Amino acid sequence: MNETAGRRRARGGGGAARRAERTAVRIEAARYIERNIPDLEILNDEAIEIIEANAETVLEEIGVNFVENPEALERWKAAGADVDGERVRLPKGLARQLCQTAPSQFTQHARNPERNVEIGGRSLVLAPVYGPPFVRDAAGGRRYATMEDFRNFVKLGYMSKWLHHSGGTVCEPTDVAVNKRHLDMLHAHMTLSDKPFMGSVTEPSRALDSIEMCEILFGKDFVADHAVMTSLININSPLTFDNVMMGALEAYAAAGQATIISPFIVGGAMAPVSVVGTLTQVLAEVLAGVAYSQLVRPGAPVIFGAFVTSIDMNSGAPTFGTPEAAQITYGAGQLARRLGLPYRSAGSFCGSKLPDAQAAYETANSLNMGLLSGVNFMLHACGWLEGGLVASYEKFVMDADQLGVLHKLAAGVDTSEAGQAMDAIREVGPGGHYLGCAHTQAHFKDAFWRSNLFDYKPFETWEDEGARDTEALASARVAKLLADYQAPALDPGTAEALRAYIETKKASMPDSFT
Repeated sequence: MNETAGRRRARGGGGAARRAERTAVRIEAARYIERNIPDLEILNDEAIEIIEANAETVLEEIGVNFVENPEALERWKAAGADVDGERVRLPKGLARQLCQTAPSQFTQHARNPERNVEIGGRSLVLAPVYGPPFVRDAAGGRRYATMEDFRNFVKLGYMSKWLHHSGGTVCEPTDVAVNKRHLDMLHAHMTLSDKPFMGSVTEPSRALDSIEMCEILFGKDFVADHAVMTSLININSPLTFDNVMMGALEAYAAAGQATIISPFIVGGAMAPVSVVGTLTQVLAEVLAGVAYSQLVRPGAPVIFGAFVTSIDMNSGAPTFGTPEAAQITYGAGQLARRLGLPYRSAGSFCGSKLPDAQAAYETANSLNMGLLSGVNFMLHACGWLEGGLVASYEKFVMDADQLGVLHKLAAGVDTSEAGQAMDAIREVGPGGHYLGCAHTQAHFKDAFWRSNLFDYKPFETWEDEGARDTEALASARVAKLLADYQAPALDPGTAEALRAYIETKKASMPDSFT
C-alpha cells in the first residue's frame, strides 16, 4: 500500500468514526439547575408583613378543617390548637414555630446516584406533567390514557436531557384497575428510568405500598435514613385537609419521605380574586400543612407548594400564563424563602387544546415565571395540555427541549477572561468578522444554546423536506426518542423482587375501577 493510499484510508476511517459518533445513541442527563441569577421579588416589606399577619389571623380566627381524621385532631390538641369538631384553630405563631424543624434543603436520592437531586436553596429540579386522564398525539388524537402511554412517557422523560426527575402520575392509565395501577406506575418509574420519582397519594395504603417498593429497590435501611420519594399532597382549598391526602402525608412523613404541601388555587373559585387575598390563603394553608407534617415527624422533608391559576369569568374554565398567576407565583416564592422552605410552583401550563401558538405563549410565560420566582421543584415542566386534562406526546418533547433555555438563563453571564473576549475584539479589529477568529473557534460548540427540535434551515430546504411545522417535527422526535430508548441496567434480583411484590399485592384484592 503506498503512502497516499494510506493517508486516504486514514482520512476515510476518521470520517467514518466521526459519522458514527454523530449518529450513535447518547442518553444524556443534565444536572439539576443551580441558579446564578437573582430571584424576582415583587412584594415589598409592608406587603409581606400584611400577608403574614393576615395568614396568622386566618389560622387563629377562621381555622382549617381536618376531615374524617380523628388522629390528626388529637395531634393538634396535644400541640395546643383549639379543636372544635373538625375545625382546627391555631394560636398565632404555633404553625410557624412547628415549621422550624422542616429542613430548608434536602437530597432526593435516585437509584443511580448520578441522578440525585438537591431540592431547596438555589436549585431548580424539573419534573414532567402529573395527573392527566387523557393523552394526545398527532396520529391518534385525544383519547383515554393507557399503561402503554404511561410507560412511553417515562421513557421519554428518561431520554430527555433537561429533565431531572421522572415525576409521578405522568398520565392516569385508565386500562388498569384503580386500586392496582399505582403498582404498575411505580414499577415503570423504577425500571424504565434511573431518575428520581414520586410516590402514590391516591389512598394511604398506596403510599405504604410505595414505601415498601422503595425498600426493595434501595434497601430498607437506606430508605429509613434517606429521602427517595417526593410526593404531591394537594390541599382542598379553601382551608380543607381531607383524610385521603392527609393519610398519605402521614405515611410519607413518618417514613422520612418528602412531601409537597400544595394548595390547589383557582382564583375566583378556590381563592379570592385578589393577589394579596390569594397569597394570604396560600400561606395559611401551607403553614397548617407543613406544621402538621412536623407533628407527625419533626424534621420530615417538606416543600412549600403553590399551584396557581385563575378562572375565566365567562366560561368558568381555568386560565394559564396570566399576569395575576405570575404575581402570585413570585409572591409565594418570597413567602417560602422567608419560611426557609423549598418551593414548588409553575410548569408548562396552558389552556390550549392543541400544541399551538396559545400553548406556546402561555407555556413560555409559565416556565419563565417559575425560573424567576425561585422555584426549587417544578412539577408539570413538560407535556401539559388542555388545563392539565391531557398529556401530549408532542408538547412533552417541545417543552422538554425548551427546558434547556432555563438551564442557560440560570447559569448567568460569564465574566471570566474568556467571557470578556478581549482577545477576539483585538484580533478582529474594525471592519472584520468573528467567524474565523481564534476565540470563536475555541468556543463555538458551546457558546449558544441550540434547540434539538426547531427548524432553522433556509426556506427552500424546509419546503423540500415537507414544510413541517413544529408539531410535525415533535412527532418525529417522539418516534426517534422511543426508538432509541435503552433501559438502564437493574440488578436481576431486585427486578424479580419487585415483580413478585406486585404480583402478590394484585392477587390479594379484586379489581376496582372506582
